[in-house]
Amino acid sequence: MTNKDEQVELAKLAEHAERYNDMVTAMKKVVESNSELTNEERKMAEEAQDAYKNAFDMAKNHMPVTHPIRLGLALNCSVFYYEIRNEPDVACRLAKQLWTSDESGIDNINETEEQ
Repeated sequence: MTNKDEQVELAKLAEHAERYNDMVTAMKKVVESNSELTNEERKMAEEAQDAYKNAFDMAKNHMPVTHPIRLGLALNCSVFYYEIRNEPDVACRLAKQLWTSDESGIDNINETEEQ
């Protein structure tokens, strides 16, 4: 079994365990192997993207923009688009959107929230 195959298997296990960060990490290694992706590997990458999108949408609807989980999801999602999907424009737009949102309130965080 090649390293690429091992990473695909790890990604599958991570998906079943709903450990999407681990899934993305494994898929990143698969993509970085610079070999042609199989249909199954492409599907895994798309599933990782869907997981991030669903989690990020849920966070946007139920958490304030300054919540650490929401901020982490925004960062992870933008990194995913940059490193896995090779879409730096989308990655930058997502990251910038967080800081330019009218609802952001990031400038209004008081010192107790920062600690």
